[in-house]
Amino acid sequence: MEEDEEGRRRSAAQSQTTLVSKLEALQCHFTWDLVPSKNTFLRLRDMLVDIGTEEGNSWLGHIYNLRGFVQYKLGFTQDAQSFFNKAAEAFRQMRKADDGPWLVVNYGNLAWLHHHLGDQAESEAYLSKVEALMKKHPSPSQDELHAEIYAEKAWTLMKLSTDGELVAGYFQKAIRMQPDMVEWNTSHVLGLASAFKNSDTGLEADLLEKMRVAKEQDPENLYLAVHYLEQRAKKGERVEDETRELAKKVLRNPVSSYSGWKAIQRVYRNYVSVDEALDLAEEALEHHPDERYLKRCAALTLKWKIFWDSRTQKSMIDRAIRLHQEVITLYPDSLFVKVDLANISAKSNPAVAEQMYQELLKSDLEPADKQLIYNNYARHLNYKQRDLNKSIHYHMKAAAIPHQSHNRESSIKSLERFKNKGRNPMRREIEEFLENLQEP
Repeated sequence: MEEDEEGRRRSAAQSQTTLVSKLEALQCHFTWDLVPSKNTFLRLRDMLVDIGTEEGNSWLGHIYNLRGFVQYKLGFTQDAQSFFNKAAEAFRQMRKADDGPWLVVNYGNLAWLHHHLGDQAESEAYLSKVEALMKKHPSPSQDELHAEIYAEKAWTLMKLSTDGELVAGYFQKAIRMQPDMVEWNTSHVLGLASAFKNSDTGLEADLLEKMRVAKEQDPENLYLAVHYLEQRAKKGERVEDETRELAKKVLRNPVSSYSGWKAIQRVYRNYVSVDEALDLAEEALEHHPDERYLKRCAALTLKWKIFWDSRTQKSMIDRAIRLHQEVITLYPDSLFVKVDLANISAKSNPAVAEQMYQELLKSDLEPADKQLIYNNYARHLNYKQRDLNKSIHYHMKAAAIPHQSHNRESSIKSLERFKNKGRNPMRREIEEFLENLQEP
């Protein structure tokens, strides 16, 4: 009897080892090394919610898949299963077929989820479904994945990874195998362009041409249209009339961060008028008074108005503060909105802003978040508190973190400026700091 029991235990252990090895061989969110922190997952959840779930969105299945994985990582396993099931249904409706290689990642996610829930039979059932799909729809070769898997992996990593070359490589493989998938090419081009989002001069000529071709192939994609318009404006084109026409189309579309809403406001700010950007935000809120994404965009536009116009009245500053406070209740995990509120508050009450910054500095922060806080606080210290030495100290703290970011670059530029400015008593200290600065 004891030998039989030992044999059963050994057999169960072997079976479990075999199951895990099969799970680890799957292509899905659970095996793609998506290991950012909890704070990153919280912000990603906000971003995915703001994309919306409009029918006809070609990425809807992928959105639900990623939302399911995010909910799992945040501890909401029931929500995770619900989103994975929605993903499968979205793929069926979009592809107009009950099965296909686009379900490989989804079934892999469900196999892993049931494994973590302790339901091994259901996990094995989904493994069998993956195997059946792979037999029915084999990849082009042993060394390559199916195009649908490359595309979903590229789209997912685009939301979570800073490795643009890896993302571009996966998109290129998918597009090479299935060149007729317009949305893959659009996302590929937008991903390439995102590396230039902080550039004043815009895209290089060959990439701008790729964006023009992508727009021709995907004429209904307003997100792409707005970004292409912005890049042309950076090259010196006059885009005022086109911006106004495109804004009307964006307003008519369902509210989504994929509609190009934030980007069209940015074009207004930089190339038309910040007042018109504010009018547009208010018009959108009149049509959709309960949309949190529009409230966030309106708050951002008010911030631009306040910092671009030195004659801003106190009533507008108070209004911006109230709107930012409301947006924080809608996006409690957004550090950006909290920083904006502190900076706006400094316009009317520097002491209140100082208190806000002290609370933010005590937060449990990741490297990029620390850079955001340190850089903004350094500028606050310089311009509002007139404490140059302390400002330099916080710019150094931001720059010392070996993580590539816009805030780090901003702090380094500020330090270079302070170093070259007059008789700064900290000049030698800044020089030594910059000479010894560790690259990311």
